[in-house]
Amino acid sequence: MTQGNRIVVILGSIREGRINDRVAAWVSAQLSDHGFAPEILDPADPEILPVQIGDKQAIKRLQERMKGADGFVIVTPEYNHAEPGHLKTLIDSVTAEWWARPVGLIGYGGISGGLRAIEALRVILAELHTVTIRDTLSFASPWRRFDELGRILDADDRAAAEAAMAVFAHRLRWWTDSLADARIARPYDRPEAGDFEV
Repeated sequence: MTQGNRIVVILGSIREGRINDRVAAWVSAQLSDHGFAPEILDPADPEILPVQIGDKQAIKRLQERMKGADGFVIVTPEYNHAEPGHLKTLIDSVTAEWWARPVGLIGYGGISGGLRAIEALRVILAELHTVTIRDTLSFASPWRRFDELGRILDADDRAAAEAAMAVFAHRLRWWTDSLADARIARPYDRPEAGDFEV
């Protein structure tokens, strides 16, 4: 059964002048090319930004934006060897919306290309009952690689990134379809009290 099409692409940065928009634009275009229906979730959106101070209405809007997604892709920079703090706050603000969903991780930054942020996120997302797909994309010095519209400038870089995205999309498709079927067959929720009594 193929139904895992709706992918929420979560931006990791709220900084002014961020490169995040360029990388996310490329990611969204690639996901569309591979048959997904990507939707951007921007933590800097004025309706979502108050999540950072625990605003209940903003959290409710965030839940609505994430509800029913077949999977997620997080496009994140690396700040001080980890994910940005405001991304962590956004992730922590919801729970059930994450359950039994695949999450693809795409990083960017300096020489590390955001890989340390990606690895830090894996631990967090496992605690939220997600499946992070093994395959990732990593962009070192993206400010030199992407134009303002999110196109990769160098032909060789573009070909390599598209080849990596083809693998990423294939794995994401497998997990979105498989977990969608599993959620239909058996809803994923918290166990009731006493379920583990012997």
